[in-house]
Amino acid sequence: MADTDPAFAAPEQPATPEVPRLGERMLPAGATAALDPARTTISAEGRDRGRPRPLDIRIATSHAVPYRSYFLAEPPRLIIDFRHLDFGENQPAAIDGSGLVPGLRWGRFRAGWSRMVIELAGPYAMRRSIQTPEGAQGSVISMRIEPVKDKDFEVQQDALLAMWDLPPSTVPAAKPRSVAGSAERPLRVAVDPGHGGIDPGAQVGAISEAAVMLGFVHELSGVLRAAGYEVITTRDDDSFVPLERRMTIARAQGADIFLSFHADALPEGQAAGATIYVWNSEANDRASLELATRHDRDDILSGVDLSGTDDEVAEVLMDLARLETHPRSQNFAGMLASELSRSGFDMHRRPVRGAAFSVLKSPDIPSVLIELGFLTDPSDRANLFDPEWRANMARSITKSIGVWTQDEAARAELLRK
Repeated sequence: MADTDPAFAAPEQPATPEVPRLGERMLPAGATAALDPARTTISAEGRDRGRPRPLDIRIATSHAVPYRSYFLAEPPRLIIDFRHLDFGENQPAAIDGSGLVPGLRWGRFRAGWSRMVIELAGPYAMRRSIQTPEGAQGSVISMRIEPVKDKDFEVQQDALLAMWDLPPSTVPAAKPRSVAGSAERPLRVAVDPGHGGIDPGAQVGAISEAAVMLGFVHELSGVLRAAGYEVITTRDDDSFVPLERRMTIARAQGADIFLSFHADALPEGQAAGATIYVWNSEANDRASLELATRHDRDDILSGVDLSGTDDEVAEVLMDLARLETHPRSQNFAGMLASELSRSGFDMHRRPVRGAAFSVLKSPDIPSVLIELGFLTDPSDRANLFDPEWRANMARSITKSIGVWTQDEAARAELLRK
């Protein structure tokens, strides 16, 4: 998206030779501005903490940066997106006035972009948003938001617009697909390390699910390429990627199978061992519901709310498409569970399960979500940091893909006859 896109905050600051106007290129390629928590504040009028109050937000940076802001509901929150802004190691708790809002978090949202999410005590409206020069190169973004009645709360209605480059429809266009494992081209495997950026996933001490999964998927990708497969990754660094954007990446590059990797957290003793999930919108067991809620909640907390984006017609069309892809997903899940069991991996007592994970909603690509283990289980946690365990897991997954590919080719040949 070009810097001049009207979705960005209007260039309200005065023009000066030292600080270019908002919407122009302001930094050399690869450069970032630094956020100084000592110079970033949230202040409020009055002392009544029992109800929402006008808030003044001041964000000081070492360079002027393009930005935009908007509100989302359920819960009420202010989203501020920045280009070329590096939050570094700064923590929200260090911000002067962070206690005046119910929640404050930030992190990388996508390549070249960062996001700040400020939870609010109720509906608000933007009264002022301006970026002004400070010092030789510095800049200050000043915002004032004030409480309003529910009827005056203007929120971003188009969740897809908040993700900028997603297609306007959740229904994929029909297109011919090559037979998995055919001579046309190598099988394309989409690998998805869960979470990332502003969303670290499950955390146990200093361990984050996002970092562990990124490391494993990097190792798995090497094994897959060595076996002759093409690999598509949904993220290659610590960036946030919305759930439906992950499916869009896989679809755009013609993936034949989609594998999402996680190592979640549940109360100790509730879950341990590897588990493989396939799409099931009616799954109602406690663990599956809790995990699905947490996974989708991560998108909402990061400022992306996809609720209500699928209309009834779209859902019917996708359900029809799944009549062909869902059995293929189940077939792979069963083969992988068998291979992992034969290879001596600890498995959940029900190794293949259904859950309504949004990342599995793709109707045109066989998809599974693999919980390699649970960070809350000491044994699983030790395995995830064992190089030999990870290497064996990568080999077993790659072997399962090979067996599944041969089975897919055999099924296709039978259909042709």
